Amino acid sequence: MKKEKAGRKSGHETKPIKKHINKLVIRFFVFIFWIFIWEAACRIINQELFLPSPFSVLLSIIDLAAKQVFWLSILNSFIRIFIGFLLGIVSGAVLAVISYKSKLIYELISPLMKIIKSTPVASFIILALVWISSKNLSVLIAFLMVLPISFSNLLYGLKSTDIKLLEMAKVFRLSGWKRIKAIYLPALLPFLKSAVSVGLGFSFKSGIAAEVIGRPANSIGLNLYEAKLYLMIKELFAWTTVIIIISVLFEKIVVKLIGNYGHDKKYANKP
Repeated sequence: MKKEKAGRKSGHETKPIKKHINKLVIRFFVFIFWIFIWEAACRIINQELFLPSPFSVLLSIIDLAAKQVFWLSILNSFIRIFIGFLLGIVSGAVLAVISYKSKLIYELISPLMKIIKSTPVASFIILALVWISSKNLSVLIAFLMVLPISFSNLLYGLKSTDIKLLEMAKVFRLSGWKRIKAIYLPALLPFLKSAVSVGLGFSFKSGIAAEVIGRPANSIGLNLYEAKLYLMIKELFAWTTVIIIISVLFEKIVVKLIGNYGHDKKYANKP
């Protein structure tokens, strides 16, 4: 009987591993497919000035990685964009909670969020350059792009909280912190995950765009601008690839951390 149970347990454990391996294999072949398409397009055009090959872009990344300014630019841009992203998430969460509690506050904040959503990024960048230095421009732009996403997602999450659970919390006279921990946080996690996933992409795209226009020293945006100005197409593709890698990796890490927290909460609440 014990052997049977152990066999079933090991069978259940191997299934998620197989699924994970299959997912990785599929992603690998998808990656290879698009590299093949890129290489084929490069051979058809046959002009490195317009479309460099994947191999030449890889060599450019290796050459750039050997320089100190490469890592300094990545660090500077990442810190600024991350600060803007974090401020956007936190501010959006605070405004969402206030709006959830007060209809009047929601009516006051809602038009502002719609204006931020509707205004082109380029307009914000040009206007912001009048008020602040180019060094802090990417922080402000990343913040503005993430703020309405965080606000709308988390407010919708709060409104979607199970009313029956809230009524039960009132009956059992749960304290405010216990309600947040047991009811609100588990309900908000999927919406926070969505806000982070979408917000990170927007923050990196808008933050780098702000750097390209503002051109602060030792930044990814400045390197992109110079690569375009001097027609260094391989370097342009290399920096673009680096931006994509950083954005995707950081998104995966943050979303994974939120997912793990939610998973722990789920099992912690089980009897």
